[in-house]
Amino acid sequence: MTAQPRFFCADAARERGDALAGTAPYGSVWILVEYRGGWPPNGYDGLDLDPATKSHVYAAAQRVRARILLIRRHGRRPVEGPKRWAVLHGERDGAHRQQWGTWDDDQDLAAIADALDAPGETGCPPVLLVCAHGLHDTCCALRGRPVARALGDRWPELVWECTHIGGDRFAANVVVAPDGVYYGNLDADASLTTVEQHLADRVHARHLRGYTDLTPAQQVAVVAVLESAGPAGRRDYLVERTVRDQDRWFIRVSGGPAGLSTYDVEVRSRREPATRLTCHGRFRSSALSYEVVSLREREV
Repeated sequence: MTAQPRFFCADAARERGDALAGTAPYGSVWILVEYRGGWPPNGYDGLDLDPATKSHVYAAAQRVRARILLIRRHGRRPVEGPKRWAVLHGERDGAHRQQWGTWDDDQDLAAIADALDAPGETGCPPVLLVCAHGLHDTCCALRGRPVARALGDRWPELVWECTHIGGDRFAANVVVAPDGVYYGNLDADASLTTVEQHLADRVHARHLRGYTDLTPAQQVAVVAVLESAGPAGRRDYLVERTVRDQDRWFIRVSGGPAGLSTYDVEVRSRREPATRLTCHGRFRSSALSYEVVSLREREV
């Protein structure tokens, strides 16, 4: 009997030409927990922590729709001192707030719940999260770890490997938090260029999955504008209006800074044929994708 070739979801997605834009999950609050041991397939939920503390943090996260991610430095290199945790908030006006702490005992993590309601510090550099969660999905490890290595060599204080962030088939995935920007289909070279431009407040469309404060259709509209008009700052374009008519969206994207135009974008959704979307998924799933029907620059 001939053995079946091993399935890799990222390879299959590239062969199918799966649409990248519009795939960033919603969220503006991130909880990061440094965990230097092996990561369970289900991340934080699978950790053997003090039950009361674990439930307390989880309930607080649910209340504000925060995503809990385990983090570590690339290569699991030895790190001295207590482990770190963080709460990151991204605001619609572009303001960022972060609060960092440390933990030795499980009970120390209870401070995360209080941090969710605390003001946090502003002016902190962004955090670069690279999904490298191999037990969750093989492609995240195979494609994510080289990207984490490349970015970590360049920006060692900003980069962390993290657990599942969604969109395994678009590995390697990088999230800039709390900016709320998802990039995908990256390799080491592309990640360096993409992140360097992002840190200079130049978001390019090529690897952009979307902004986490927008709906999928709105994300697609913004990506279309960036493809047409060229790279721009994270907050340079705002979604001014969105009207939905069944499977179509009519979205107005306005340029804030002087010299940037306003665009009317029509986006249509469609249900794709069922297929395997993850390496470890045993069943086929049908994803919803979005395409741009028209893009028109508005006359002033």
